[in-house]
Amino acid sequence: MDQKTHTPYAGISIQVSLSGYSFKTRTEQVEHRSPWMGAERLFTTPEFQRRYSEVEISLLTPKVALVPDSFYNPGAARPALSEVAALEEGDYVESVNVPSLAAVLVYSNSMGESLSRVIAQTVLPASGTPVRVLPEMYYLLRQLEALSEYNKIVASWADGWLHLVIAQGRSLCLANVFAAPDFTTAEYFIFLSLKRLQLNPEVSTVCFRTPLDPEAEMSLYRYFKGVVQL
Repeated sequence: MDQKTHTPYAGISIQVSLSGYSFKTRTEQVEHRSPWMGAERLFTTPEFQRRYSEVEISLLTPKVALVPDSFYNPGAARPALSEVAALEEGDYVESVNVPSLAAVLVYSNSMGESLSRVIAQTVLPASGTPVRVLPEMYYLLRQLEALSEYNKIVASWADGWLHLVIAQGRSLCLANVFAAPDFTTAEYFIFLSLKRLQLNPEVSTVCFRTPLDPEAEMSLYRYFKGVVQL
């Protein structure tokens, strides 16, 4: 049987940054999370040679802005994004709806990388049609719906950027990207955000979509009730 048409996994979720990628495959019983890997391993990753019922590809772009539906104007998407992100003249600006929050996420995937586009052409769903590469922030926001705790904290960190979403119940409190060159700085921004929102980490679980090394995970466990790697 052609390996490209074999579908052993129900889905794959791939996160891409300037330095490489990580992915998670899932079946009905098992999930597997890879470590962060360099672009040189792209064509030797066996999981990328299969077809999947569902494929998600996210780019950890810091160029994002969440706009309520009532304030969103497609013609003003670029000015809205330029207020919170540094855009170059040639940056392409797109948007995606976030229905659960009655909002639109405006973003730019123009980061000077091509890895996400290559992966989108390589890792295909069963239909054979390449999927759209969406910003990591979109998947952080979407993850809120799946969390049952009242305090919802979801983050990703790679290449010096912390992507952070915090909600209480159904109310979104924060969705932001912080410049964090190391994990200690990333933790600082997490705790600063919780302090400003008057949330207690000792009764909260923090969820990370990007892989955590053992040292980072243990550091978080010193402050949070729980640490989950999604």
